[in-house]
Amino acid sequence: MGAEVGERDTRSGTAGANLALATAAFALTFWAWNLVGPLSRTYTQELDLSPSQTSLLVAFPVLVGSLGRIPVGSLTDRYGGRLMFTVICFVSIVPTFLVGVSSGSYAMLLVWGFFLGIAGTSFAVGIPFVNAWYRAGRRGFATGVFGAGMGGTALSSFLTPLLVEATGVLTTHLLMCAALAAMGAVMWVFSRNSPAWTPRTEPALPGMRDALRLKATWQASLLYAVAFGGFVAFSTYLPTLLTMAYDYAQTDAGVRTAGFAVAAVIARPVGGILSDRLGPVRVCLASFLGTCVFAVVLALHPPAEFPAGAAFVLIALSLGLGTGAVFALVAKLVDPSRVGTVTGLVGAAGGLGGYFPPLLMGVVYQATGAYTLGFVLLAAVSLAVALYTSRAFRGVSA
Repeated sequence: MGAEVGERDTRSGTAGANLALATAAFALTFWAWNLVGPLSRTYTQELDLSPSQTSLLVAFPVLVGSLGRIPVGSLTDRYGGRLMFTVICFVSIVPTFLVGVSSGSYAMLLVWGFFLGIAGTSFAVGIPFVNAWYRAGRRGFATGVFGAGMGGTALSSFLTPLLVEATGVLTTHLLMCAALAAMGAVMWVFSRNSPAWTPRTEPALPGMRDALRLKATWQASLLYAVAFGGFVAFSTYLPTLLTMAYDYAQTDAGVRTAGFAVAAVIARPVGGILSDRLGPVRVCLASFLGTCVFAVVLALHPPAEFPAGAAFVLIALSLGLGTGAVFALVAKLVDPSRVGTVTGLVGAAGGLGGYFPPLLMGVVYQATGAYTLGFVLLAAVSLAVALYTSRAFRGVSA
């Protein structure tokens, strides 16, 4: 009965309403998670940072947002998405505020930027939360729509520089604190766990060990490290890359990064829907092969608007399709009672996949004065993962 409860009206709400609330909370917490990247040029100029220092500053929030998904996913299996979304929103207020008051100190920005990663753990809450509301044949759609909340990075890229110009760094962060408080209250008052959801009462560590023994956990982690990791890396580092390589102003780079994120956000639910119809493996293959081709184009450092702009949009679409397909694949391979724990582990792999490329790009640019080698490595990794996908999941095409 459990899996069939989703999508019907109940006293606890509806699938659509809870999916909308979860997506909104995900978008806002992802905006908070990405507050540092869009202001990289400001921090670089005011603190006289090297390219490597800037890339470290931009990447640091990704670390906690990645590793923190492991315990958060397990806690969601135990306590449910309603409570965990509320907690993540309220706890994220503290580092958001402290980043805002630390703009004059590189060391303090690193420290509080690290804890800002807490906001990025919301992904591991939302996937099991929405999964429980939908039957098996609709989970690709559900996780794809929820994943569109990663458009919070687009909001951050576009609006954060504009808000800072209009109101200043501290006021911008105070506004985000207020928004997080409001969203936490909304999630507690209006969201509900699915009637199909039942808490896992066994200790968390054995559950994690069991999840780590699943071959599907490691396979999905590899795929997500490339698909979502690529999206996170571009979303956080693209403002820096565009100001360095193409000499855009910070606001112009923010607008273009927002365009990149929007393209990926649109593609994510499409990837989930196509996975329901064509199979997640085929969608993953299209994602990785597309990423490979367009990374090669970008490695040639083409002119800014065209073809570079088109290549960035197309690589965003490719990565977005993959992010939607991977969790449709997880839904096929993993028992629903373990989805939260597995999501935490896979989500951590995806976040870590986005942690290292900005660091690498900063080192590559400082050493060579160009980003060519970084794009070549992205193309090579994407091709290798596409070949692995075609072999490892031959029996999961439908």
